[in-house]
Amino acid sequence: MRPMSNHSLTPPFGPQDVEVLARETPFQGFFRVDTLTLRHKHYNGGWGEPVRRELFVRPPAAAVLPYDPVRGEILLVEQFRVGALEWRDTPWCLELIAGIADKDGESAADLIRREAVEEAGLTLGTLEPIAAYMPSPGGTNERLQLFVGHADLAGAGGIFGCPDEGEDIRAVTMSADDIPALLNGGQVDNAASLIALQWLLLNRARLDAGWGGK
Repeated sequence: MRPMSNHSLTPPFGPQDVEVLARETPFQGFFRVDTLTLRHKHYNGGWGEPVRRELFVRPPAAAVLPYDPVRGEILLVEQFRVGALEWRDTPWCLELIAGIADKDGESAADLIRREAVEEAGLTLGTLEPIAAYMPSPGGTNERLQLFVGHADLAGAGGIFGCPDEGEDIRAVTMSADDIPALLNGGQVDNAASLIALQWLLLNRARLDAGWGGK
C-alpha cells in the first residue's frame, strides 16, 4: 500500500483521472437522473474496475439568510417539503429563502434577490457570501451558494409564494439572540440553514459594525 502523506490535502487526482464509459438518462422531468458507467484511478495505482453510479442532476442553487442589524432579527421561511414526509415529526421545515437557477444568465445574487421578494416580500440590500458547497456529492451534482443579506425586517413576515408553482410559504422573524436555542432545539435540520445560522453567530459583531447594527 502506498503511504499517505499528511503534508498536503490536495487530491492527487483530477478530472483526467476519470473515464466515463457510458451515460444514460432514464428520467427527465423537472429534474434529471443520469446513470453513468465509469472508472477512475486508485490511490494504490492503476485504474479501478468500471462502476455504475446514478446521478441526480440539478441546476445550481442559492440561499440567503436575511439579517436586520438594527433590529437584531433574522427571517426564516417555513414550507412543506416532501423529502421530510416519512421520517420527521412534521414535513413543514424552517429554512432559508432559496431557489434554483432556472433563468438564463441570472447570477446567484440576482436569483436570491428575486426569491426574497417571492418568498418573503423582502428587498435585500448588501449581500455577503458565506460559502459555496456540495450538499451531497455522492449522488447529486448540485452546488449551493449561501449568502447573508442586509434587510429591514420591520413589519416583515406573512404568507407568500407563487400559487401557480404550488408554493405556500410562511415567513417568520425572530431575534438573532435566539439562534443558539433554535439550533440546540433541533427545529432547523437542513444543511444550508445550519451553516448560515452558525456563520452568523461567528460573524455577527463584524456585520453589525459594518452594517450599522446596535
